[in-house]
Order: sequence, then C-alpha cells, then structure tokens
Amino acid sequence: MSTVAEKILAAHSGHQKVHPGEIVKAEIDFAFMPALTAALAFYAMNDMDIEKVWDRDKVTILLDHIAPATNITNASLHKECREIAKEQSLSHFYDINVGVCHQVIPEKGHVYPGMLMVGADSHTCTHGAFGAFATGIGSTDMGAAIGTGKLWFKVPETIRVKVEGRLAPRVMSKDVILEAAGELGADGATYCSLEFTGSTVRDMSVGARMTLCNMAIELGAKTGIVEPDEKTFNFLKERVRHGYTPVYSDTDALYRKTLEIDGEALEPRVACPHAVDNVKPVTEVAGKAVNQVFIGSCTNGRLEDLEVAAEIMKGRRVHSEVRVIATPASYEVYGAANSRGIIKTLMDAGAVVCNPSCSVCFGGNHGILAPGEVGLSTSNRNFRGRQGSTESQVYLCSPATAAASALTGVITDPREA
Repeated sequence: MSTVAEKILAAHSGHQKVHPGEIVKAEIDFAFMPALTAALAFYAMNDMDIEKVWDRDKVTILLDHIAPATNITNASLHKECREIAKEQSLSHFYDINVGVCHQVIPEKGHVYPGMLMVGADSHTCTHGAFGAFATGIGSTDMGAAIGTGKLWFKVPETIRVKVEGRLAPRVMSKDVILEAAGELGADGATYCSLEFTGSTVRDMSVGARMTLCNMAIELGAKTGIVEPDEKTFNFLKERVRHGYTPVYSDTDALYRKTLEIDGEALEPRVACPHAVDNVKPVTEVAGKAVNQVFIGSCTNGRLEDLEVAAEIMKGRRVHSEVRVIATPASYEVYGAANSRGIIKTLMDAGAVVCNPSCSVCFGGNHGILAPGEVGLSTSNRNFRGRQGSTESQVYLCSPATAAASALTGVITDPREA
C-alpha cells in the first residue's frame, strides 16, 4: 500500500515501510549544487567541523545560472567554485561549457530509478522523471548532506495526477503541468509528492516528463515522480554504468487525492502575471502584445522543444517588434540541434541563440526585460521581477505557443500557426 516516494525513502532509511508524516534519516545517493549556492553549502559543512565531502564521486558543482560570468562578482564566485572542486577532489565538476544542471545531471548518468537525490536548487524535482526521489534543499541542509551523506526527511503524502488521452497536435506537456497548477494552485501540493500517471504520461517522451516534474515545485510539492519504463531505461542505457532497482507504487497505494486531467480535451495553456497558478486557456489571452519570447530553461530547453519551435518558425520571420532568445539546455542538446539544422532555422527566423545556460529564465544575464515590457517564456516562473524590471510582465507557455507568438507579435494559439 505504498507509493514510489514512500518506498524510496523507506529503502534509504533502513525501514521496511514508512508512512506520510514520519521523520526518517535517509542516505543520499547524489548531491549537486549550482554555483550560486555551492560556496554557501561548503561554508555550512565547514561550520559543522567537516572538512571533506562524504563521497567525492557523489557530489558535484555546476556553473550554469550565469555562464559565462557577466561581472566581477560572478567571476569571483565561479573561481571559488573551481577552487572548491579541486580542493575537495570532486570526481565531477561541470564548468560553463556544459549547460543547465537539471539537463546535464541526467545526460551525464547521475540519475537512475529508485535513487534519492538532493540539489541546492528548487527545480531538482525535475529528476523525478526518471523514477527517482529528487528534491531541492537549502545550503545549510546541503552542507549536512555533502558532509555526512545523510539527511532528515519528512515522508510526504502523495497526490496522483492522472492524465488520460492523446494530446492534440501542438498541445504539450507544459500545457498539462500548467493545467495542474491552475487546478491545484501554487500551494495545493505543499510538501507532497506529485506522481504523474495515465496513458498521456506513458506516451510522453522522457523530456516531456521532465517538464512535468520540473514544475512540481511550483505547486508547492516536495518532488515530482514518474514511474520508470522502457523509455526511461533506453535513455539511461548508455549513461548509467551500474545496476539499479526500479521502484513502482503498489496498486492499492494510498493517495491524498487524485487530480484527473483529460489530455485529449486539453487546450494550450498560459500562466498569466504574476503567478504560476494564474492559468488561462490561450484563447482567453490571445492577442496580448509581447516584446520578447524566450525558448529555453530547465523546463523547456530540450531538443524536442527547440524542434517544435523550429518547425513552426521554419521559412518565416519573427515579428518586427519582437525579439526572440533561444537557449539550448545543454551542449549535448545544442550539438544535436545544430546537426539537425534546428539552430540555423531559428537564426534564419530572426532568433538570437545563446550558449547553454539558465539564460533569461531567472533574469541573470540574458534578455532582461525593461519597465513596461511583456515577456512570453517557456520557463517555470513568472513572479514579479523574475526576468528583469518589477514593472515588466511575464507569461508562461509551451514552446509551441512561444514560437507561434513570436511570429505574430501577440500571444497566439499554436494550433492556428
């Protein structure tokens, strides 16, 4: 009668079975930190009188949020991270030439079904798409995790998000998770595990499932999880060099609640300013003028996302009053998109293609919005000031909606593009 989340926490804490609300001390399989939080985590570890990480093969740092560095402060932080990685003899360190942590971590084989992973970034829940329990933690907790290899967890309740039916053309997994956000609300899954199930999810690619799990945190969830299947195993086959044991929910598992979504009837969705759960059908906001379109981030910067955008924009030009910034999530994605002609298609349409990084998503370096401007973004958050001025507005959407809107200059239903 246990869910995936409960089984993973039980196995990692030495219990036969755990229950929601129970506090357990669990062993960590892998821990990672982006540059913005890495130094703080190591300061915390040192404050605990711990000098070395518990396992140099299971801890890594990635430079992705502001990459390359844009000012002396960022450059100094990157330098410190490089020095820490060397001093700690970390087996894996990813510099500015690799990409966004949540795309790079699975590409490099650090994720596998049944594992327990922590990251010093809130969107660590992305990795639940591989059947793992993955969650973001603060720098102090991370200090304890990397120093001891263990951490306290409260076992979460699980909310099942059941999606059935084939998605219509140009309706994407981003629309599914935005629909869930609109239904449950930004705090509707606080400290819960969101378990995505149903025929629609089974039909999704691994990348599309990552989009679902990535935004679990936007509903307040501790993690998002998709049970592993052949698509999962095929993705990991040449990446993970050791064995692992997939974990599945029992057929009689107890859920806090089940949210049912009709995938076949779902229309494209848009999250309006300034909240991720302020979700409306694209038809209700169609016609809203935009100044900038961003296609990228750990939510939607994968090859299939760029491919959808290129398909819509091929042979056409971006609207004269719109600037488009496309940022592949990793150099692996960048290379694949380049070899398939996707990068050229986007550039020929008038898009600016940036090096793999977090880019526009959090307003760190690329594409800052000016006061009064409107941004349409495939990223995961549209909080006030998230991508620049506090007087700007950010709407969230799928890559299909973003590409269609880039051509017209206004928010556009991608089914009509």
